[in-house]
Amino acid sequence: MKTKFLFLITVLLLGIILAACTPSNITVQTLPNQRTITVSGTGLVTLTPDIAYINIGVHSQDASATAAMTANSTLVKAVIDTIKAAGIAEKDIKTTNFSIYQQQQFDSNGKPTEIYYVVENTVYVTVRNLEKLGGLLDASVRAGANNVFNISFDVADKTEALSQARAAAVADARKQADELTGATGVSLGAVQTISYYDSTPPVALQYARQVSAEAAPSVPIQSGSMQITTTVTIVYEIH
Repeated sequence: MKTKFLFLITVLLLGIILAACTPSNITVQTLPNQRTITVSGTGLVTLTPDIAYINIGVHSQDASATAAMTANSTLVKAVIDTIKAAGIAEKDIKTTNFSIYQQQQFDSNGKPTEIYYVVENTVYVTVRNLEKLGGLLDASVRAGANNVFNISFDVADKTEALSQARAAAVADARKQADELTGATGVSLGAVQTISYYDSTPPVALQYARQVSAEAAPSVPIQSGSMQITTTVTIVYEIH
């Protein structure tokens, strides 16, 4: 009987010891209050465009839908052949709009008269040699294009410029942080978070012309310059 009692006491003591050694699922950790400073920096790089995008189209109309489509198809083929002859690769010519619809004509009293059909076909052209742009527009109009609009300029590869803008933005943010901490008598610690935003808007030229094949004056086009802007927001620890 005494032996059983001692065995039970031993088992209970062993259970208490094991329970005390088992790690808890709840950990309470007290962290010191962290002081931070948030600054924003801007980096700006100016570039000269080396590529252009333009919409070139043909607008045709006739009392007969078939005649309107036939005339339009003939002119569009001539325009595309002209664009290719100017050195534009086929992959850089893309149809972006084809439509055919009715339009009602009215007399001087506002009464409806005849109905005619309108056909529009537009191609989106990428011009990789800007020296060819003015001549391309002239030749396209002479070939039959009578809608030319929305020229925009861009830089084909902005990788290096983006890197420069980001580095400049970070340097600008760090300069501000150094000035602020120096003025307030605290020291700058490690970076806690970084966020950034790149802005690379193309240069848009709102150029729209409805012209005839008989009148195709020379088209002077200036690409100008474009700017890439990067804004960074950095949170530093301060001591």
